[in-house]
Amino acid sequence: MGKLPLFPAYSTLGDKAAWWAVRILCVMVLLFLLAPILVIMPLSFSDSSFLVYPITGWSTKWYHQLFESADWARATKNSFIVAPSATVLATVLGTLAAVGLTRTEFPFKGLLMSVLIAPMVVPIVVVGVATYLFFAPIGLADSYIGLIIVHAALGAPFVLTTVMATLAGFNQNLVRASLSCGETPLNSFFRITLPVIAPGVISGALFAFATSFDEVVVTLFLAGAQQVTLPRQMFNGIRENISPTIAAVATLLIIFTTSLLLVLEWLRGRRR
Repeated sequence: MGKLPLFPAYSTLGDKAAWWAVRILCVMVLLFLLAPILVIMPLSFSDSSFLVYPITGWSTKWYHQLFESADWARATKNSFIVAPSATVLATVLGTLAAVGLTRTEFPFKGLLMSVLIAPMVVPIVVVGVATYLFFAPIGLADSYIGLIIVHAALGAPFVLTTVMATLAGFNQNLVRASLSCGETPLNSFFRITLPVIAPGVISGALFAFATSFDEVVVTLFLAGAQQVTLPRQMFNGIRENISPTIAAVATLLIIFTTSLLLVLEWLRGRRR
């Protein structure tokens, strides 16, 4: 099967010029948005003690300092404690909510859906203040449990929306057929529903993980000295003393989050 022509036969010179102009404009906008990210990466290999251009020399000493620092090691450990735990909790709750909302019809379903996805639209500062005022009296502030619960609440709407989008094309007759053959609802979910919606569940889990891993505002309100995560450690470093170590951490986080997005696009391709 031959390739489709770039332009239809009836395209005028003005149509072709507009086509190229739109695409050039899109590339320029993307480069403008990516420039701050791309600029910070070479600075992590600078031998200067300041984040300045032009770079006078190259060195990996900031990466050595990062890996040898006890503060950064503790922050990394905390991030990899909180983010995976919050992701598991958000994935379970979001998936169950999506399946329940898709299979049943009841009054005020739309209102309940709005409440469940509210953490996606409510300003994060409001979430931070509200959770601190609620958690502090019951002893969940300055604790891993409180931080994981809030991060799970922030990530669950992403799981809910992606799984519901996947379930929109799911044939419920498959479940009915399995139930009519004597399968239990729980086994039917794990053996039929879950394998079909797995790409949506994994996509939502990746979004939830990225949301928790990059979150700093709620962490500023809820985390104590022992629960400092990587984003909060970066915030503290920028506020107190801007060091190229921040650029090294930022470079590693850029590579890490970009890898997550590539995995997400691969999963979307498999789902299609």
